[in-house]
Amino acid sequence: MATTTKAKKKTVRSASGLKRVRQDELLNAGNTALRSKFRTVVKNVQKAVASGDKAKAAELFKLAQPVIDSVADKGIFHKNKAARHKSRLSAQVKALATQAPRV
Repeated sequence: MATTTKAKKKTVRSASGLKRVRQDELLNAGNTALRSKFRTVVKNVQKAVASGDKAKAAELFKLAQPVIDSVADKGIFHKNKAARHKSRLSAQVKALATQAPRV
């Protein structure tokens, strides 16, 4: 079995390249934080839907919408992906509202 080795990453030597590396690290950290926040708010809504709590699910969905929109506006996710998530979460929350109460 042949072993594969990772290609060695080239280091930047120019001043502008070093600055670009510094900027990329900061941008990457910010994007990672926003992506994490997006996943958290989506999971919170899904958990509330799974537990059957209509009021909590609706409230969490209202809080999730601006987060989902901001992630799309900043270009971290495509606007259609954000719209798809909002649509599916909204459908789940609405389905809860129309469900018969559990006995």
